[in-house]
Amino acid sequence: MGRLSAYNVELKGLKEKQASYQWTAGDEFFAIVEGEEVQKGKVNVDLTVTKASGSYVLSFSLNGFVIVTCDRCLDDMTLDIDTTGELKVRLGADFGEEGDVIIVPESDGSVNVAWYIYEFIALAIPIKHVHAPGKCNKGMMEKLDEYSSPDDPDAAADGNQAGDSRWDELKNMNFENDND
Repeated sequence: MGRLSAYNVELKGLKEKQASYQWTAGDEFFAIVEGEEVQKGKVNVDLTVTKASGSYVLSFSLNGFVIVTCDRCLDDMTLDIDTTGELKVRLGADFGEEGDVIIVPESDGSVNVAWYIYEFIALAIPIKHVHAPGKCNKGMMEKLDEYSSPDDPDAAADGNQAGDSRWDELKNMNFENDND
């Protein structure tokens, strides 16, 4: 965590009721964190730490973009990120979790938020990420069209697919149960 020490948030020495932090999570950040979902991007992170009766509320606001692989053509694509997240932290004897509260040793008095920032970014990425219609790699789309089933809604971007005659007989069959 030495290379991510810039993301340490001091809790124990917090004098005010509220403190603010700002970072930019760029390519270097993603390389150090080594998460699978995102390796490149630029996301601005605003953090507000609010001290409240024995605990701390960390409110994150993240805005920027990440580069991910298109599920359809496998080229890189840019996805906008605009999300928020919240952590509740309490000082205690050892590291741990109690429900949705993270416990940080009082002897440390700080929490490193780098991995939480990464998780908020990764959770903001849709499960399916594809280019807008017509923006996928043309060569890859031609190959995909060539080998795709006509019943696969994700197979072709333009909807023009050659049919596979092996399935034609099944399309004409009636599968309803006639137990009248």
